[in-house]
Amino acid sequence: MKIDLSISPCPNDTFIFDALIHKKIDTCGLDFEVKYADVEALNKWAMDGTAMLTKLSYHAYAHVAENYILLDSGSALGYGNGPLLISKPDKSLRDISKYKVLIPGKFTTANLLL
Repeated sequence: MKIDLSISPCPNDTFIFDALIHKKIDTCGLDFEVKYADVEALNKWAMDGTAMLTKLSYHAYAHVAENYILLDSGSALGYGNGPLLISKPDKSLRDISKYKVLIPGKFTTANLLL
């Protein structure tokens, strides 16, 4: 059976799925066709229902939970490791409402936490 697997090209994803993709483990006859995209594209594919097995943001998962099952492993969310707000030294967090803040995507966990 062939399964479409959508992941990002970030080191976390490529490391997590390396053994599966390159048959370093027994996949019980399953074959994986990998599609690489940035996390916001992956989120949109899940929302469109076009992703079969996908990495996606926790924020996006909240919108598609009725159509997808969250796996027990492979999750990356922790305390004290992001997202980070980066600015010029003369900018204050107190004045954040005055500035434009760039985000990696509308349905990313980084945006949700911001």
